[in-house]
Amino acid sequence: MATNKLDEIDRKILAELQADGRMTNVELAKRVGISAPPCLRRVRTLEEAGFIRGYHADVNPRELGFEVQVFAMVRLHSQAESDLSAFEARCRAWPLVRECHMLNGEIDFILKCVAPDLSTFQNFLTEGLTSAKNVASVKTSLVIRCAKDDPGVPFDVMEARLSKLA
Repeated sequence: MATNKLDEIDRKILAELQADGRMTNVELAKRVGISAPPCLRRVRTLEEAGFIRGYHADVNPRELGFEVQVFAMVRLHSQAESDLSAFEARCRAWPLVRECHMLNGEIDFILKCVAPDLSTFQNFLTEGLTSAKNVASVKTSLVIRCAKDDPGVPFDVMEARLSKLA
């Protein structure tokens, strides 16, 4: 199922589930205007095709004692594919690293990290990240506050674009 093969109902299903992944199939079907059995079939097809990667609770890190959020900008000595893959694997193994994005330009990777306190992050930074194989430099920025954190994609932008193409 290619992106351009998604019909309006599929896009509505994705938008509704992105906003609330806990709703029942009956509620979802009602919101998108179809009956429950074909709605469930469509959801399963969207899952199998990779449009839906999973369902997650949006937990509050601060309420769970993770007071520190840091973005770490990482430069590597080598950008050979094997070295990039090795660094990505290392990032997946570090629990404090919650996101890892490879960039083009001056910085090779940006990492979103969480920690319960500054000393825990500092320990990770000095004993894990900066001392990791192939890491040339790390610059960090402590998050003061978050003004927006919307996961997923803006379906209203997609729909506006599709209406212009039609």
